[in-house]
Parts: sequence; C-alpha cells; structure tokens
Amino acid sequence: MKEVIDTVGRRKTSVARVILSPGKGRVIINKLPVEEYFKDEFKRQQALRPLALTEKMDEFDIRVNVQGGGVSGQCGAVSLAIARALTEFDETSRVVLKTEKLLTRDPRMVERKKFGRKKARKRFQFSKR
Repeated sequence: MKEVIDTVGRRKTSVARVILSPGKGRVIINKLPVEEYFKDEFKRQQALRPLALTEKMDEFDIRVNVQGGGVSGQCGAVSLAIARALTEFDETSRVVLKTEKLLTRDPRMVERKKFGRKKARKRFQFSKR
C-alpha cells in the first residue's frame, strides 16, 4: 500500500491533479482551503462526494491542483480525481463509487463552431427577399 497517491481527473476542459496522503481531513485546492475555493455549498459537496460516500472524510489530507474550465468543470474534475485516488488506496471502495458513477469520466465537451454558422449549430437569419 502506497503512502502518497497521485491521480488525475478531467471534466470538460478542466484538469485536476490530486495528491492523497494520510492525515486529518484537510482539503487544499490551489493553495486555498476548499471552503474558500468552492464558495458554493453544492459545488463543495459534489467535489468531496467520494470522501463522504466512503466515509473517509477525516482520514486523508488532500492537495489539489486544478486548472482550466469553469467552476462546474473543475468541481467534476476534482471529484473524479479523488474517487480514483480512493480506489487506488482501497480497492473495496470501488464498488460504492462505481454504483454512484463517480469513476466514470464524463465525455461531454463543447461542440466546435462551424464555418458559415453563428455558433456550432445556430444559423444566420434566413432572408427570402
């Protein structure tokens, strides 16, 4: 069993690198406490959901480096990275996380803008005359 676990999680254009080590339950994201980084309670709960489900909130210190995307994408990336780290630490937690779909990489990305269009699918207004 490893002492320090390093994993990566991605969502949209966000990339989160998580370093999980045994500790007292401190979560630091980009050198800020999780309460300061994710000010919204819902986003904070979503990011730390793998810890809550496996009941390991106070067992690990987690350092996260996350970049790219917006708040929602970063929240999803952090959640996936933490879930992957927990399964690497303890294989029995995989069953719980898998049923909650926390180990699945969400592939949805923004569709690219096409030429001759306003956005990806929106067209310019059609004029008959």
